[in-house]
Amino acid sequence: MITTETLGARGVAVRAGLHRGWLETKYSLTDVGDIFWMLIFPVSFTVTLLFMRGSTVPGTDLALGAMVLPSLIGMSIAFGGLAGPAMQIATDREDGTLLRAKATPDGMLGYLIGKIWFFGLTTLASLVLLAIPAVTVISDLRIDGRTALLLPVIFVVGMIATVPIGSALGSIFKSSAQSMLIMLASMLLIAISGIFYPITAMPTWLQWVGQVFPFYWLGLGTRSAMMPAGAEAAEIGDSWRTAEMFAVLGVWAVVGLVLAPIVLRRMARRQTGSAIAAAREKIMTRGY
Repeated sequence: MITTETLGARGVAVRAGLHRGWLETKYSLTDVGDIFWMLIFPVSFTVTLLFMRGSTVPGTDLALGAMVLPSLIGMSIAFGGLAGPAMQIATDREDGTLLRAKATPDGMLGYLIGKIWFFGLTTLASLVLLAIPAVTVISDLRIDGRTALLLPVIFVVGMIATVPIGSALGSIFKSSAQSMLIMLASMLLIAISGIFYPITAMPTWLQWVGQVFPFYWLGLGTRSAMMPAGAEAAEIGDSWRTAEMFAVLGVWAVVGLVLAPIVLRRMARRQTGSAIAAAREKIMTRGY
C-alpha cells in the first residue's frame, strides 16, 4: 500500500535526482574530455551533411540531407539514452556512487531520475550543436508548428524510454571497459533500423527485428516531424505510424522504469566497501 509517507519520500528522491543530474551536467560542461565527446559527433555529422549538399534521394527530387538529418537526430537520442548510461553505470559502481545511493531511502529512484535528467541535458546540447548549423544548409526540411510541437515530445519520451534500459543493461557488466559492448550492439541495431537508408529496402525478417528497438521508432518519429509531405511513402505501410511510435516507446519506458530500479538495487546489494576499494586499486594499477 502506497502511503503519504511513501509518496513524500519518493518526491524527495525525485527532487534529489533532478538536483544531482543538474550538478553532473554542470560538471560535465567544464570537463575537457566530456566536451570533446559532446562535440565530436555533431561536428562529424555536420561535415558529412555538408558533403551531401546538392545530392538527392535516388529517384526523387528530395535533398539527401533532408532524409539523413532527422534520422541522425533520432539515432542520437537513442544512442545517448542507451549507450551513455550503460557505460557510466559501471563507473558509478566502481567508485561507490551506487553503494551510497542504495543506503538512502528511494536512492535508486533518485539515481535513475538524475541519470535521465543528466543524459537528457547533455544529449540535447549535442543535438542543438548538430541541428542549428545543419538546418541552415539543408533544403527540403519541414520546420513548422508541427515540428516545434512533435520534436520536443519525441525527445522527452525517447530519453525516458532509453535511459532506464541503458542503466539496467550497464549493470550486467562488471567493468566500464566491458560496457563498451553496448556501444557495439547499438551500432548493429542502427544498421538495421532505417537510419541511413529506408528500412523497407531490407529483408522482411530484419524489418521486424529493427522495429523491436527504440532506434527505429525514434528515427521514424523525427523523420515524421521534419520531412516534407509525401516522404512517408518510403516507410513501412506508407505511413509515419505516429500512434504506434509513441506506443512502442511508451512500452520501453514502462519496462525500463519498472525494471531498472530492481536491477540496480540487486547489483548494489552485492557491492561492499572492500569490493569498491579493490576495483579502485585495479583501475589505478591498470597499465603498469
